[in-house]
Amino acid sequence: MPVQDIPAPMTGTVLEVLVAPGESVTAGQELLVVESMKMEIPLESPSAGRVAEVLVATQDRIEEGQLVLRIES
Repeated sequence: MPVQDIPAPMTGTVLEVLVAPGESVTAGQELLVVESMKMEIPLESPSAGRVAEVLVATQDRIEEGQLVLRIES
């Protein structure tokens, strides 16, 4: 199965992780919520598949472009 790497869209703090490894996701489904500049930004799945890895946790500080999730499609 091809694996799709999901990068952080911006620098911020992970407020909530909404999926777990092994979970099936649909295109457009929210995967996690990032707080940046006092705004909450949801990170959505670009495609349907299964969560292969979650590489961040709640309250983690993340940088733009940092790998946060992997999805098998």
